Amino acid sequence: MADDRSTPPPLPVPLGVPVADSHTHLDMQSGTPAESLAKAASVGVTTVVQVGCDVAGSRWAAELAAEFEQVHAAVALHPNEAPRLVLGDPDGWSGQRREPGGSPALEAALAEIDRLAALPQVLAVGETGLDYFRTGPEGVDIQKESFRRHIEIAKRHGKALVIHDREAHDDVIDVLLTEGAPERTVFHCYSGDAEMAKVCAEHGWYLSFAGPVTFKANQPLRDALLATPLDRVLIETDAPFLTPHPYRGRPNAPYLIPVTLRSMAATLGLSDDGLATAIAANTARAFGY
Repeated sequence: MADDRSTPPPLPVPLGVPVADSHTHLDMQSGTPAESLAKAASVGVTTVVQVGCDVAGSRWAAELAAEFEQVHAAVALHPNEAPRLVLGDPDGWSGQRREPGGSPALEAALAEIDRLAALPQVLAVGETGLDYFRTGPEGVDIQKESFRRHIEIAKRHGKALVIHDREAHDDVIDVLLTEGAPERTVFHCYSGDAEMAKVCAEHGWYLSFAGPVTFKANQPLRDALLATPLDRVLIETDAPFLTPHPYRGRPNAPYLIPVTLRSMAATLGLSDDGLATAIAANTARAFGY
């Protein structure tokens, strides 16, 4: 018998109002994209945003979005990808400190992201931002430079910006305010507290909640959800990662959005349909479709 942790969770009861998975990685999941999309649609998840983390993944996202009407693409270099390109280190977060500019590999990669961002099926630039969990001090300046360049690309093409923020809350907000955040900015897999949520709300940024909001120990994250204006709440899987309770540790996929949504609705004191209706409108507005 297969290990339970490798067994996909069962299909949840379908949602009454269709919603979007605002952040997923179909290229990292089992099965074909068509199979994943059909499974998601069967439970009311009718739209997904496929997110790139490097040049190859961003090209794949754009190609998939061109093939499937229900898929929108986001393209970028993940924060941990930029140091890898500059430092020439396969891990991307160790090596000699270097200046962020002047790296032919980084410049070439950013030029390709810029080209992809102009495509009509690409609705966002991301995931970009800062990640201090995996990147040491030698990579911070490189990450910040890459982040600034992605912000510029998003604004120039009129696309949404999708933020990856891991253990870097203050610096992410500082860069956004210094550079001027795009009109539509999304914090993917929001991990800040309620006070940070209020700051984000003041600037009109969207907060996307994933499986961790369902974990019993994450009351501070539920407090952040409660502090977020309803018209700025999004939902995502970040699949195959961050599977919601009670399936934590098993493979995640867009079809599990209803599990997280029902937990969020309970926290907010809303009906499933009420929250789904708000999220569907918010996602369309955030990504411009």
